Amino acid sequence: MRPVAHPVPLGWKAECIETLRLAGPLAAANLLQMLTYAVDVIFIARLGAQELAASSLAIAIFAIMLSAINGLMSAVSPMAAAELGARAPALRPIRRTLRMSLWIAVGLALLGILLCVQAETIMLAAGQDPEISVLADDYLIILMWSLLPLSLSVPLRNFVSTLGRPFFATAITGLSVVVNTIANYAFIFGNLGAPAMGLEGAAVATVISNTAVLVAYVVAIRMDPRLHRYHIFGYFWRPDWQRFFEVLRIGTPIAFTVMAEGGVFGAAAFLMGLFGAEQLAAHTLAIQLAALAFMIPAGVGQAATIRVGYFFGAQEPEGIRQAGWSALAIGVAFMSLSATILLLAPELLFRIYLDPEDPANTAVIGFALSYVVVCAAFQLFDGLQVVGVGVLRGLKDTRMPMWIAIFSYWVPGFGLAVGLGFFTPLADVGIWVGLAAGLISAASLLVWRWHRREALGLTNVT
Repeated sequence: MRPVAHPVPLGWKAECIETLRLAGPLAAANLLQMLTYAVDVIFIARLGAQELAASSLAIAIFAIMLSAINGLMSAVSPMAAAELGARAPALRPIRRTLRMSLWIAVGLALLGILLCVQAETIMLAAGQDPEISVLADDYLIILMWSLLPLSLSVPLRNFVSTLGRPFFATAITGLSVVVNTIANYAFIFGNLGAPAMGLEGAAVATVISNTAVLVAYVVAIRMDPRLHRYHIFGYFWRPDWQRFFEVLRIGTPIAFTVMAEGGVFGAAAFLMGLFGAEQLAAHTLAIQLAALAFMIPAGVGQAATIRVGYFFGAQEPEGIRQAGWSALAIGVAFMSLSATILLLAPELLFRIYLDPEDPANTAVIGFALSYVVVCAAFQLFDGLQVVGVGVLRGLKDTRMPMWIAIFSYWVPGFGLAVGLGFFTPLADVGIWVGLAAGLISAASLLVWRWHRREALGLTNVT
């Protein structure tokens, strides 16, 4: 997206093309990010079911802080996009927004490290297997050091994407996949002269790859003339408290929204752990496939935030309408396709992680196949809710979507997961049915709110 002084609506076809042009690199970056996690799972799965289950528990805790970081730092996109729409290039306000976001990112990373230190206590209190909890804690104690570079990278990614350089996010995330793959190969199994560290080696690989990502963003911003003119690292020590609290005001509800969804999926992993290591390992595989599909509409939602925010800043209601509905249509179209693929070829997809012909994997594959049927059923609603959140963020509407997410994921979602999982014959499959119910509720309420945006006064600049 190229900022212009007086943005005007483009028409439906042109808006879809513009959204796809912006969403493409963002979705590719999301997929590459998931590929980074998938590489971890592929390597860890070869260590055994216990190690795979332990990594799932550790990531369930790590994901809480990851959700908070991604959510809070998401405030950069709508704030910067609105400034561009109102008065491009808006050097000073965007620089101050990013500076305060980086301050907040450092604080979040420190809080995350404190949470990770308590991981084993949390897992044992939740009734998890002590042996798996110890493995997960050893993994997480190393993994937590990746939080600082990761926290600083997220606002930089949002900055380059909003300023019309989303391909930087794609290229840099691709670099992280390569670095992570090589580091996993080296440190898990002791190749390339590195020590064989097993599960802990996967954590070392993540620390290395996240650090490489941060360095790459700093270099890219410094070398690109359009980005460098914002001088985002200049006077880094100088506070702008008004901007600081605006980032928190917009970003905190986004963080709670992301944490509500990420938290319920993390809680589902803990519930699965109560059924056994094989069910938890199968749950991890099915979640990986769902997450891979989710990355495309997530990129569309990120693009929608920028497009809607751009027209919101310019006070162009027709542009807002076209940008929002175009993004929702694109998200639905893709998730319909992904649901079909999950239903028709699940075993082919599982081969990415495990050999279905190996008798040792029979039980895990069997459980995973039953989960992926439910996963395919909720794909459409998963796409709708993530794009729905994105279009509302473009209007800086983050508080009510937060309450919608908390209600949907934790009342019908988690409530049904527990009820169906432990008090009906559905058992472990019931947990997935509960997750589907949460997504359906969230998608329905968010799309309704977008439809009523003008009646609710959401399109008025405040």
